[in-house]
Amino acid sequence: MKTLLAGLLLAAGTASANPTFHFQYVPGTSAQAQQGFQAAAARWSNLLHDNVTINLTVGFNALSGGILGQAGTAQNFYSYSTVRNALAADATSAADATAVTHLPGGSTFNMLINRTSDNPHGAGSATPYLDNDGGANNKTLHIADAEAKALGLAITPQTLSGCIGTCDGFIQFNSNFNFDFNPNNGTDANAFDFVGVAAHEIGHTLGFISGVDILDGNSPPYNGPFNDNQFVYVSALDMFRYSTLSSAQGVIDWTADNRAKYFSLDGTTMGPQFATGVNFGDGRQASHWKDDMFIGLMDPTAGLGETLHITANDTRAMDVIGWNVAAVPEPSGWAMLGAGMLVMTARRRGRSSKLS
Repeated sequence: MKTLLAGLLLAAGTASANPTFHFQYVPGTSAQAQQGFQAAAARWSNLLHDNVTINLTVGFNALSGGILGQAGTAQNFYSYSTVRNALAADATSAADATAVTHLPGGSTFNMLINRTSDNPHGAGSATPYLDNDGGANNKTLHIADAEAKALGLAITPQTLSGCIGTCDGFIQFNSNFNFDFNPNNGTDANAFDFVGVAAHEIGHTLGFISGVDILDGNSPPYNGPFNDNQFVYVSALDMFRYSTLSSAQGVIDWTADNRAKYFSLDGTTMGPQFATGVNFGDGRQASHWKDDMFIGLMDPTAGLGETLHITANDTRAMDVIGWNVAAVPEPSGWAMLGAGMLVMTARRRGRSSKLS
């Protein structure tokens, strides 16, 4: 039968309620790498204002093959109404207010989807269709455990492959690659920014994820097709994923294709673009910003010699999915600035690597 293939730093832990990151280190991880992971976590802890503890297992070891590293994010299922109500209760910014106001009321949401077995245009068809039948995928969200903690939702502690004990995420880099561990004086031309890449991976554990990657990997000829009700992997970030076509219908765009998808708080105001998928989109995981537009830390690639930074685009996304952040510019002032991991590819700044 076919099955869906779902692909110790106390960082600024003060009374100001910044997140606390608790690290477990894979044996053999150097002190330099441990300090790099701590510095990456501190970047997020200095920006976020939620009194939660995030448990991560991290490592820096020689890995076989040509992979740059590996990572995973612990996630759980919640009803849409539970998450929407938590987002409303947690709203602290103007962006939050706009986002919550434009989320669908009730217990379900509608979407554009494609490549399903029940697509009215034919089983597995790439043509998008409106899914508004109130099925399981219209009333379920799949969100990161760390994000759920920020929203005050109960979680079921779990572990991931590679984790030491229970965890919210697992990150391991390949020590066979050349990394620069001190971004304060720039990044060496022949190295990757270790702290920046680690901050990127931590960003995923905080909830910068998209279930579109699951649709993208579970559609013919790779797998499936499956009924749309089986795709219960819409993330909180996906609730702000739109296209021109979906905006006209007042729904999110949860399709796997190469049409432009963008981040929007209200469904009509276009923010930065998202990547659209490895198999049917632009070749980059949908859990990222669009490549080569230098939108933010959560871009899908990083170049040799490139120093990575968290931008207003990144923090705004984190803000509306449940994290409390410092004030960021209004949409008209969004910065288009620059920032997984498997093979070396070309990027505007020379050789680069995919970021998972």
